[in-house]
Amino acid sequence: MLFCVCLYRKETRSYIRGLLREEETGQKAERLAGMAMKKLPDVPFFETSVKCYLYGDAALNYAAAVDAAACRYDVDVIFIAPLTEIRRVKERTERLLVFAPHMDPLRPGRGMADILPEAILEAGAAGVLLNHCEKPLTLSVLEKTIARANELGLVTFVCANSVAEAKAVAQLAPDILNPEPAELIGGDKPSDMGFVKATLEAVRAVAPATLVEQAAGVRTGRQVYDFLMAGNDGAGAASGILKAPDPLATLDDMIRHVRKAKDDLARIRTGDNAHENR
Repeated sequence: MLFCVCLYRKETRSYIRGLLREEETGQKAERLAGMAMKKLPDVPFFETSVKCYLYGDAALNYAAAVDAAACRYDVDVIFIAPLTEIRRVKERTERLLVFAPHMDPLRPGRGMADILPEAILEAGAAGVLLNHCEKPLTLSVLEKTIARANELGLVTFVCANSVAEAKAVAQLAPDILNPEPAELIGGDKPSDMGFVKATLEAVRAVAPATLVEQAAGVRTGRQVYDFLMAGNDGAGAASGILKAPDPLATLDDMIRHVRKAKDDLARIRTGDNAHENR
């Protein structure tokens, strides 16, 4: 037993020294960057999370249901997993783009209780949610955090509380921007079309490559469909699903409407192309 403990300690020390050498030479950063190339969702896409409504096996079971619906309707879905479940969700689903709910801009080293970007990457995250109204960031911290995500190939999904904030955040060129008024999150009323159009115009004037999602207050598949047909690249819901009388039926209805929007938008584009070719 003593021999085993000593051997374990020796191997552990050797492994840590190896990591430190990698860090000193820059090899570790290159190794981690090679693990994750950015994978943006095909549009239109859906996004959901469990927030703190579910945890452990219940969160994993919900992820499995989301994955099944994504496969059934052939739609890309971003799933924002609890930090503790990122690896299990990634390993047990096929179609989900698994995102972390937050990270900090620090680098390996000191930082007790901070969320290390390299750690969520190695756990299997393809991206990260930033600046949610329940975890807001200053613009300067957000800029640093987006830069760290970009270093590692993590997709950045950034929230904004208003048209003005959406315009400011767009200056940082996140991969996905989710404008959602804080007072509507978890409620019964989605953003009105005036807000939707204003945020679309504001973001695309500054960062035309940034995808735009609407999510606050979404309760029905029809709302999802309307947001996508209005020009948004994605739509999402969490509370609207998990607080529904039948969460799985609501989930299915929402992702089905993403599929419907995808098909209808394709038909519109085909019609426009045919008209141009006459």
